[in-house]
Amino acid sequence: MKSKFLDGLTGPELDSVLAASEQRHYTTNSVITNAGDPANYFFLLKEGRARYFSITTEGQKVLLLWFSPGEVFGLYALIAEPSNYLVSTEMIEDGSVLAWPRGKIVDILTRYPKLQHNALSIAGDYLSWFEASHLALVSYTARQRLARVLTSLAHGIGHEVSGGTELGITNEELANTANVSLFTASRILSEWQRNGSVTKKRGSIVLRAPQGLT
Repeated sequence: MKSKFLDGLTGPELDSVLAASEQRHYTTNSVITNAGDPANYFFLLKEGRARYFSITTEGQKVLLLWFSPGEVFGLYALIAEPSNYLVSTEMIEDGSVLAWPRGKIVDILTRYPKLQHNALSIAGDYLSWFEASHLALVSYTARQRLARVLTSLAHGIGHEVSGGTELGITNEELANTANVSLFTASRILSEWQRNGSVTKKRGSIVLRAPQGLT
């Protein structure tokens, strides 16, 4: 398993870092972190898929960043001073994570400065993603936002099947992530299916021709 967070460590260093973690198994829809709870653990996704989400004051669930194996979350646990998780994290399929208690991971970052640089780079990646999402919201059409989310998720959580890339995502989840209505998402997906760009299945979408989305 390749992880940007662990890049640059020697074999013994990697063994030491991994030995300080504990492996946890989670089933689909399990919530791993809750927004506002103390950031007591830092996580690396080992198997399965996960995503960030937030709940609005009106109770609406908003889907944010999606994770594949090797990616990390719970970055607030890397801060020396106690802090709280900013968003919630849930599993979207059965899988496992490596978890480090905040005290241990802060000590590890002190011993291996390379990990500090990796963590800062990852935080920059997340900031870039949220900036791009905000710019898309204010300057892209619904069709463009939907296409952007679909192609981005295909690279991140998709898996190759005959004739394309399959994503385990529903119309509603795709609409939520792209910030469009379910009606709009369903209408555009139907158009893309007619021109052969996608194939809709129950609970998943197969991206066949990304160039046809625009």
